[in-house]
Amino acid sequence: MSQTTTKQQQHYIKEDKEKCEFKVARKVFTEKEILEMEKEKIFDKCWLYLGHESEVANNNDFIMRKVGGRNLIYNRSSEGKIQAFLNACPHRGAMVCRDRRGNSKNFQCFYHAWTFNSKGELVGAPGRDGYADNMNCDHSFDLVKVPRIENYRGLIFVNFDENAISLEEYLAGAKEYLDLVLDQSEIGMEILGGTHEYSMRANWKLLVENSADGYHGIPTHKTYFEILKEQNGNGQMPKVGSNYNVAKDLGNGHFVTEKNSLPWGRPVARWVPAFGEKAKEDIEKIQKKLIDRFGEEYAKRIYENDYNMVIFPNLVVNNIMAVTLRTFYPVEPGYMEVNQWAIAPKEENTEFKERRINNFLEFLGPGGFATPDDNEALELCQEGYENNKEAQWNNVNKGMNKELAGETPHSTDEYHMRVFWKQWNEIMAKE
Repeated sequence: MSQTTTKQQQHYIKEDKEKCEFKVARKVFTEKEILEMEKEKIFDKCWLYLGHESEVANNNDFIMRKVGGRNLIYNRSSEGKIQAFLNACPHRGAMVCRDRRGNSKNFQCFYHAWTFNSKGELVGAPGRDGYADNMNCDHSFDLVKVPRIENYRGLIFVNFDENAISLEEYLAGAKEYLDLVLDQSEIGMEILGGTHEYSMRANWKLLVENSADGYHGIPTHKTYFEILKEQNGNGQMPKVGSNYNVAKDLGNGHFVTEKNSLPWGRPVARWVPAFGEKAKEDIEKIQKKLIDRFGEEYAKRIYENDYNMVIFPNLVVNNIMAVTLRTFYPVEPGYMEVNQWAIAPKEENTEFKERRINNFLEFLGPGGFATPDDNEALELCQEGYENNKEAQWNNVNKGMNKELAGETPHSTDEYHMRVFWKQWNEIMAKE
């Protein structure tokens, strides 16, 4: 790497604790060279979320999914093993799987009809007599597996660096908050329906910041909060819990905001008047079960508190009025593609599942009250960065004065964004 590039990296971020300043260079959102470095240093090296095991619940189930710029086949083999292969024929490189999802014991390349079983092994090649008798004795003509694939309680991650640390070690403090989500169920979680897919003309790191940005909630999503007041029936915002509100560094660039006293209900297990009296009785039963399983303190963290967590670099877990998993990948410096899913306890009854899906769609879905607002805000940021030759820096200072005074960071501060940016900068600055 050139001396010039190294010097540039040192100026992506400026931090001055005495002045309570933390600045991010706006060029990191616009320059193609920086995106190429991100692909090489971040997306080729970090653990990336692939999917949930419930999406391939049966033997031979498969999904075609793009992760980290690669087109993958995510499947469960005939023997029940969860796997991921690069979706490219080892013969001449054509995509082997063209269906978005399904169930199949075999995959056949459209181009020359090479056929592979559910374990990715070559089982058929027309004109076999034109090849050596031992053409695949070393398995070099099998589908190429992703270098690493690991499972955390049903959440499947891949890594394209075979020398990466284990997923358990990588997740660090994020495991505590994943457990708080996954422990909502006694028998396991499942993805509801399919995948929401949409795109945004903004840099991917803007969505990292936005996904746990408590500062923008009221001004940006004013309409949604007005509707909550109407649903409550008295013109006031419903409230549950105390006023607990913190932001935390979870290690390895992961961060979370944890809070309660929020104005929405959720199936596990927070009642609001809009749910009706019958739902109140059902939710109290869920709360009691959680207390019996875990004790009151942990159970209350499950059903009273909300979490917005980012697992570096690009997995968002929104455990709010519904539980949403979201990933996003850069295509260009100013363009990303987003996937998101709603996840729920398998044992949840039909009425509560419907309520959960409605909650998800109403706020977090691509046509909900929040997501279009956020898209508009982030695209406006991206357009504003066209001025970055003169207006060069973003300010990510909020809360630094309180942080330096020893106060606990708040979700409306920008402490957690600084956690992300420090990790991002450390990785990008490495030789």
